[in-house]
Amino acid sequence: MADEIRHDVAADVTQPVLICLLGSFRVLKVGANVPVRSGGKTAILLSSLALRDRHRASRQSLLETLWPDTDSARSAHALNSLIYALRQLLGDALAGAPPVVYTAGAYELNEGAGVGVDVAHFDTSATTAERHLREGDIPAAVRSWCRAAAIYKGDVYAVGEDIHAIVQRERLRGLYLSVLAHLADQCFRESNYSEALGYALRLLSHDPCREDGHRMAMRCYVRLGERAQALRQYRLCAKILASEFDAQPEALTGVLFEQVRTNPGAV
Repeated sequence: MADEIRHDVAADVTQPVLICLLGSFRVLKVGANVPVRSGGKTAILLSSLALRDRHRASRQSLLETLWPDTDSARSAHALNSLIYALRQLLGDALAGAPPVVYTAGAYELNEGAGVGVDVAHFDTSATTAERHLREGDIPAAVRSWCRAAAIYKGDVYAVGEDIHAIVQRERLRGLYLSVLAHLADQCFRESNYSEALGYALRLLSHDPCREDGHRMAMRCYVRLGERAQALRQYRLCAKILASEFDAQPEALTGVLFEQVRTNPGAV
């Protein structure tokens, strides 16, 4: 299982055109970066579509997002020009099809022609893992968790105060932390304490207040023969919680600390 984890984490998503919003904005055409300026109108258009339900947004909402202070005739012409330029830029990877199509008053990414979004791939992998877990298929769940962890390059890219991006960023971030926690638990069960520690520390780098991550790190340090580091991890946890929330660690974390301090063999 651990070998599968290491192998799958190196995997990546390939599609004729892939819109990437995790970590930074990128557009990949047949796996190669396409020069699209982050923060420009093309990036705003593609990210707006990528983060909405069914990758679809009304014409009016796009006009208001892209050109909020421009009269409707000029902004409509500019949007048409932007859509045309996108087809010129990406159409050759889609057998000439447009990457963005217009139907019933709305624009949407042309998934049928081969346009994908890394956010959607991550979401699918993470939710598929949960389904496998409920069904009791742990190896399949681990493969899907690993795929999700490999896709997630960072929090969702957004320009300005796009409410769709803010909501999605928080939801996906929470899902990613859950993926890391599951992988840490699975590695620990298999006595692969180094990898379990790696996932726990990765989790804590994104959310230092996650006590389950601190507890996993403490247990891993003990199993790796680093009891002193486990004690330091508890003190770090306590310091972070006091600073952030003026709170003490949970009782469960305190019990683990006492075990590490007085009876590490029981951890």
